[in-house]
Amino acid sequence: MDIERTVLCENLKKFRLAKNFTQEQVADILNVNTQTVSRWECGTTLPDVLSLPVLAGIYGVTIDDFYKKNPEAYDNYAQRLAAVYEKTRNPDDFMNCLYEYKKLIKEGTLSIEDKWNYAAIHQWMLEYCQNEAMKWYDNILNGGPDLDEHSFYRACACRISLLSTLGKGEEAILQQKARADADPENPQEMDLLLDAYICAGKIQEAYDCFLRAIEKFPDAWTLYINGGEVCEKLKKYEEAIWCYDKAGEIGTFFFDELYSKAMLYEKTGDYGKACELYGEIAEKLRRKGFDVEADMAQRSAEKDGFMAKEKEDHESEE
Repeated sequence: MDIERTVLCENLKKFRLAKNFTQEQVADILNVNTQTVSRWECGTTLPDVLSLPVLAGIYGVTIDDFYKKNPEAYDNYAQRLAAVYEKTRNPDDFMNCLYEYKKLIKEGTLSIEDKWNYAAIHQWMLEYCQNEAMKWYDNILNGGPDLDEHSFYRACACRISLLSTLGKGEEAILQQKARADADPENPQEMDLLLDAYICAGKIQEAYDCFLRAIEKFPDAWTLYINGGEVCEKLKKYEEAIWCYDKAGEIGTFFFDELYSKAMLYEKTGDYGKACELYGEIAEKLRRKGFDVEADMAQRSAEKDGFMAKEKEDHESEE
């Protein structure tokens, strides 16, 4: 018997015993007779190409493992794929691993090691996604706003948010201060600085920045939307409403002022006003052909309408 064949046969038996399977059990799973499994392990015959993937799944290994000398056997196939992903950090390997773990979750058979592995693969994927996001945001920033100004500044805002998520809020502020100082007549750079303060949790600094910004750029509606958010965080609710109304007077991109006011009314428990605003948003969106967004706004209106009725009934009982 050649070496490769010998290794295969030895591993077929080794992996089976590691899982405490009998030859009869494996035969039942594969819908073959016990003698067939025995002949595979003795090297009289070999499994066909359709049986090998099934055997690999049963034993928690890959097909390649059958041909390795002294391979490790894993508790299940998902663990084997997690080991592969830990080495490659390839998103395709993450998806393969995730699929196998989803099956174990559905079966309710996760061990402590499985739970650790499942958490770890998501952490590794999170790191990969963060690095990829930053790489492409930087790519957009290096290209400048000339080709697509709207998408450019959206990317800038997302990059600031990501830096803050990574605990680098101060770094985001310093970088954006430099950008705003380099382009002092650009209201969008000042708006991004406001974003940076908000994301870093520097709310008083954000408020001071907002006041300076609208003095210099009184017609930049995005400043008023961000300013309203800052006022909300400072519990200056009337001033927040003024900011949103001012943004609406100037003209927003996608009814931003209405969404912001509706969410503020929800936060303060005025569900009736929130319901009216979401209804208005739904109507405006439907007229523009945004049916999916309109349906979402309508559901929010219905939810707030229900909450308003519940609150009214509760107050009447008191």
